Amino acid sequence: MSLVNSIFLIGYSQADSSKTKVNFKLGTYYNSRLNYYGRTDSLQSSGIFPMAELWLNNKFYINAAPVFTYSNQPGLQYAGTVATAGYLFNNGKYATHIYAVKPFYVNNSQLVQSALKAQTAASFTWLNKILNITAGADVKFSNNIDLGATAGLDHIIRKKLPGNAMLIIDPSFYVYAGTQRFTESYYKKTNFLLFPGSEQLVQDYVKKFSILSYEFSAPLIYAKGKWMLMATPAYVIPQNLVTVENRSDLSERGEKMFYMTAGVKVSL
Repeated sequence: MSLVNSIFLIGYSQADSSKTKVNFKLGTYYNSRLNYYGRTDSLQSSGIFPMAELWLNNKFYINAAPVFTYSNQPGLQYAGTVATAGYLFNNGKYATHIYAVKPFYVNNSQLVQSALKAQTAASFTWLNKILNITAGADVKFSNNIDLGATAGLDHIIRKKLPGNAMLIIDPSFYVYAGTQRFTESYYKKTNFLLFPGSEQLVQDYVKKFSILSYEFSAPLIYAKGKWMLMATPAYVIPQNLVTVENRSDLSERGEKMFYMTAGVKVSL
């Protein structure tokens, strides 16, 4: 599942307020095409995930989101819950986002990232009026360990609207890279047996550090009072998909695709 990028989080935390007191928020989100770096399950599922957020101040947060997938077969299913704890800092010149993710997927989840047991990540963004520049790194834990890197460019546009409302638009371009041994872990989790003649080839391939995907997006946020409406149209181009000759069941599924994430959130 593609999660909201750091600048988007920073953008809507700023739009919300700079309050230092404890703040609780509830939201519900929809993703039209669940993917992980452009990699998808065989059912081409969409997703719904309500989220509860606890902000200890305007920097530290904890959230949890149960994930429900939907496809024509077998319909609506509970896939698991993803919990995140993080730190966001923004002084107007640079921004830092550090977070840890702990997923609790059900055993039969077909989500590509369901082999992940935990993830930690950090990103640093240089903010300026022309173009924000982001660099980040992450560590993914499955049966193996994957190292990842992120680089991105974006430009945040803020516009005050009548009625004390605000509109934020953030056109963005991101490149994601890393190893992909989570794919090997996914094969094992779902009891796939790698084709004997290709097993070593696949193992060597997933250890390589390579580009995983390119992604263009344009997060939109409308904020008024305690309410926020959010929508993120995105176009992802997966790279270096793992393939096993004559074994489509053991090959990663992925293609260039447009998808949308949309949601509503309220501060209580």
